[in-house]
Amino acid sequence: QVMLVESGGGLVQAGGSLRLSCEASGLIFKIKATGWYRQAPGKQRELVASITSRGTTNYADSVNGRFTISRDNAKDTVYLQMNSLNPEDTGVYYCAAETGDNQDWWGQGTQVTVSS
Repeated sequence: QVMLVESGGGLVQAGGSLRLSCEASGLIFKIKATGWYRQAPGKQRELVASITSRGTTNYADSVNGRFTISRDNAKDTVYLQMNSLNPEDTGVYYCAAETGDNQDWWGQGTQVTVSS
C-alpha cells in the first residue's frame, strides 16, 4: 500500500506561483511513476505532469514551460512548481503514484484557485 498526502494549494492571483508537495509513505520502493492531475469544475480529470523513478518528466501542453515537476528522494516527496498561473489552472490537484504491479494510488487532493 502507498499513501500520498498533498499540500501547498491555495488562492493566488493570476501571474502568481504556487508549489505543491506530494509526500509518499508505505511501499515507496514499488513506485515507478508519480503524476499530478487536476480536475476543474465540470471537467474531466487530466494529467498535468509526471515523473518516473528514473527522473523522466512529461507535461501537458497547457502547462509546458510554466510548471516543473521534481522529486526529492530523501524526503519521499514529489513537487509541482507552478508559475505564471492563470484562472484556467483552477481546480483540485491530485497526486497519483503507479506501482510496479500496475496499481494506482491517489491522494486526497488540494484546491488551487487562481483569481483574475
